Amino acid sequence: MWKNFLKKSSWTDIVLSLIFILFGALLISKPDSIISMISIILGGIFIVIGVLRVIDYISTDRKDNYLLAIAVVAIIAGIVIMFCSELILSAFRILIGIWIIYSGIMNLQTAIVWKDYKSRLWLTSVILSIVTIIAGIYVLVNSGAILQTVGIIIVIYGIVDIIESVIFIKKVDNYLE
Repeated sequence: MWKNFLKKSSWTDIVLSLIFILFGALLISKPDSIISMISIILGGIFIVIGVLRVIDYISTDRKDNYLLAIAVVAIIAGIVIMFCSELILSAFRILIGIWIIYSGIMNLQTAIVWKDYKSRLWLTSVILSIVTIIAGIYVLVNSGAILQTVGIIIVIYGIVDIIESVIFIKKVDNYLE
């Protein structure tokens, strides 16, 4: 049972990594279009949420001022997001950087566990984890990183994460028996 859970979670990691690779490739090929699209979609979502809250406020007998306040804030946030794609880019870069660092740390922790099981591939996993952490730090601290660089780093992260997941899937049978 535990082995099946570990394998399924590794396959989920591979699918997420493939999504990261696709997104990174899109950032490399059409960076401005992707950021504009994300800003419009995210801004639209906030505006729709705000409008729905206003409708909810008007249609109910009970008038909760916080509901109206949430609606106004959501609409304003949606407008700001739609017209401030640079703000979205900064927030996106920070979130991606944190995610990559977190993933690298988790992979490093797994690699250390593999060392305890005398796996020959633990050193490879440690090196790949360190590369992942460094890439995440670069994305996080370099505010001038062009979108193509971020896209390349996201693609590299996806590839490294797939390699580590495949190593894990192959080794989980040996160590859980």
